[in-house]
Amino acid sequence: MQHKVIDTKDVVIRFAGDSGDGMQLTGSLFADMSAIYGNELSTFPDFPAEIRAPHGTLSGVSGFQVHIGSGHITTPGDFCDLLVAMNPAALKTNAKWLKRTAMVLIDEDAFDEQGLQKAGFKGDPVSELGIEDRTIIVAPITSLTEESLKDSGMDIKAVHKCKNMFTLGMACFIYSRPVEYIYQYLEKKFGKKHPEMVAPNKKVLNDGYNYASNIQAIPNTYTIEPAHMPKGLYRNITGNQATAWGFLAASEKSGRPLFCGSYPITPATAILEELAIYKSLGAKTLQAEDEIAGICTAIGAAYAGDLAVTTTSGPGLSLKSEALGLAVMTELPLVVVDVQRAGPSTGIPTKTEQSDLNQVLYGRNGECPLAVVAAHSPAHCFDMAFQASKLALEHMMPVIMLSEGFLGNGSEPWRIPSMKDYPEIHPPFAGEGDIPFRPFARDPQTMVRKWGLPGQKGFEHRVGGLEKNHDGVLSSEPLNHEMMVRERAEKVARLADVIPPLEVTGSESGKLLVVGWGGTYGHLYSAVMQEREAGKDVSYAHFDYINPLPRNTAEVFGRYEKILVCELNSGHFANWLRAQYPQFTYLQCNKVQGQPFLVQELVSAMDAVL
Repeated sequence: MQHKVIDTKDVVIRFAGDSGDGMQLTGSLFADMSAIYGNELSTFPDFPAEIRAPHGTLSGVSGFQVHIGSGHITTPGDFCDLLVAMNPAALKTNAKWLKRTAMVLIDEDAFDEQGLQKAGFKGDPVSELGIEDRTIIVAPITSLTEESLKDSGMDIKAVHKCKNMFTLGMACFIYSRPVEYIYQYLEKKFGKKHPEMVAPNKKVLNDGYNYASNIQAIPNTYTIEPAHMPKGLYRNITGNQATAWGFLAASEKSGRPLFCGSYPITPATAILEELAIYKSLGAKTLQAEDEIAGICTAIGAAYAGDLAVTTTSGPGLSLKSEALGLAVMTELPLVVVDVQRAGPSTGIPTKTEQSDLNQVLYGRNGECPLAVVAAHSPAHCFDMAFQASKLALEHMMPVIMLSEGFLGNGSEPWRIPSMKDYPEIHPPFAGEGDIPFRPFARDPQTMVRKWGLPGQKGFEHRVGGLEKNHDGVLSSEPLNHEMMVRERAEKVARLADVIPPLEVTGSESGKLLVVGWGGTYGHLYSAVMQEREAGKDVSYAHFDYINPLPRNTAEVFGRYEKILVCELNSGHFANWLRAQYPQFTYLQCNKVQGQPFLVQELVSAMDAVL
């Protein structure tokens, strides 16, 4: 049949199914293909915390949302234009994300009596969910996949694992995606180790595409033109990949070998896995026996002269807190990455949140301040990993870089930079003029001590958790302790001299300034732009540097009548701002659901304040 072809500027597709249905791979392939095609995009993987929940149950649903467009894309989208539901549970848990004009593609074979019962349906799921007004595309995807591969010689279990490719082929037809890009991926993924899997997956993909082109249930197909992006070489990158690559870049620019000592933890593990690939670039990785060993090996590497990194999430950061105090006391360069997840305790490990900020700012014994920075998008993780390394190495201190599950697992196009565009990193190594060596004597301008590497004659010195004087001699003298506490705090405070000033999107003064930090950036930017296009007096300031705050923060805040702080916690950053700048009143918009903001939620909050 002849489908009507519609040009559109953006679409949101949500792939959902059982944990074993390959929805994460399907969504990733669709996103990668769209990135190669030239679209801007943002993705949001949303999978269960259980390793393998019972098949067909609501708790076992895994989803992947991708927003592609021909213009600037900053969020994965609030609601979807197409929902792919591989079973009744996927439909039930994701129907709330449908636009009024959405299409729903369901696998008819999974909607049997047993599947409906597991999902809690009593009758027709479409009418029970009240989605009769959507375009419902019912296709026997499992049966069609079996038919497609009946001569492949594969067992039925292996055949069923290919049904996600049939679904992907249908989605490619609906959104005019060139399947050749996926052919290349299949050849790359299976070509060497499992070449027998290339042809079957290609065939199923192609059959899905052809099936969609021949059924009448699909009224329209869509084209999304490539975006007009600055020239360069792009790739689709996740936040965890970008973080790892930022550390590799900092290692190159500083001339220091990279060491990462970490313990696997969701959702940060991929950083360690990514760095382990790059032994050829001098990266050393250690999968430690626990979180404490991870940070302690990194501190040892810092003492030996490496760019030292450890990666974790909230529960792991709790375990690292004592050793973080050691890194502060010894004044060694260390970067700790916290990819935040929903807590407390184990919480919801696969869901995103911003609720570790209080722990990062205050969660250590004694007077123990340290620098805190935050990434605001998957690609921006590269820059913040680089900047955190630069601050740690040049100022001889531990730095915590905050990321989030939404950023670490999400992806967006990233223009691969030229290393000449990034600054050199100059650690303060001790030289001949520093003999006799006083390990805690400081540069009066920056309060930074010199880095004396072990094995160099004349630079022998003690480090450890006990307080010392400038000469490195153990000291419990009261005035010395107070002086050293103040100097360590002042060293962190003086980073405000080297970090960028706070910038504002919108008017330089006005009625409302919206404030955010971390991964809320894209949603807040979209909401503020929506308000400004509607003629509302709203501006936006986003903080990438948390401690210290930019020097001009108070000056910026003073130009607005109201300040609204939006964050995915109960108000950690708002309280931090109250402590630093109590002269201002801070209104709050908070969400603690393990999910990112919706743009519409933020618009409603801004309207309520205005």
